[in-house]
Amino acid sequence: MSDYDPKSLMNLDVCVINALELFAEPNTNFPKVDFDRFTRPLVVGSGNAAATGRIIFADKDAVFADESTYVDKLESVPAINGVVLISASGGKHAPTIAQTAKKRGLKVMLLTCNPKSSAGADVDEVHVFPSRAEPYTYNTSTYMAMILAKTAKQPHHEAKQILEYIKKAVDPALAGYERTFAESKAFFLLVPEQFELIRVMLITKFVELFGRRIARDVFTSEQAKHATTVIETNKEVFIVFGHPNTMFGQERLNIPLPIDAGYAAMIAVGYYVIGKIQVHKPQWFKKSIGKYCNETAKVIWGRTLPSVVEYP
Repeated sequence: MSDYDPKSLMNLDVCVINALELFAEPNTNFPKVDFDRFTRPLVVGSGNAAATGRIIFADKDAVFADESTYVDKLESVPAINGVVLISASGGKHAPTIAQTAKKRGLKVMLLTCNPKSSAGADVDEVHVFPSRAEPYTYNTSTYMAMILAKTAKQPHHEAKQILEYIKKAVDPALAGYERTFAESKAFFLLVPEQFELIRVMLITKFVELFGRRIARDVFTSEQAKHATTVIETNKEVFIVFGHPNTMFGQERLNIPLPIDAGYAAMIAVGYYVIGKIQVHKPQWFKKSIGKYCNETAKVIWGRTLPSVVEYP
């Protein structure tokens, strides 16, 4: 990737806005998925795809697994009667997982954003969700589209409302915190109890963008009461979503959520705030992702990867 330019990559907050603008367009197509297709599905994904699966099927009698545990689940849970495979690219582990399930006589449904996915040939049913070009690992439009399709009665309308809310309420709440974000060495995020399943996604985004350069924790407000703040850290900012923080930390930032917020709003606002932190930190991700996609990926996956992902 000799023409790789770190400055050409967008920050995560911009990616969130781009995704919501796409979803708010009336002609954006969200596939109609029968999420009741299987009475007890095995829902499989890697990284934030696995977290997305837990959100989408939270109201089902589902079994959840990732690329390391799906074989064990297939062998130990005989009641599984179908597999839902979640993969934005439909590549990497996805074909192997699909083939393993098919050998056991199970029907496989693939939720993806790639109409030309390599796993497509190994499944019984493919649903392609809308997405926009974004830096490798961001997976913002991809999994947000799937969550919107499941949780929103009117995905276009909800996306528009979230977009307007960020501009109307979240941006004003962030005003004046530029220096705080630049100087803070640690971030402690508190999410409402009903969004407990979002914790993994927010932690993963911190890891991808900042590695071990800054400390971070994400808990619900109730979880945080259990000795998570015994050791204090200088220049640590506590960011709480959805309600005022009256008990944790010295530096506090309260980020509002819509009154009727669902998981799509929570992920959009959460990623947007993390993107604003990214803006005011050294651009570690942008300077490193090119090498990762060219060199590290070749060792791990046997091929290079694009630093910007755009599905055909």
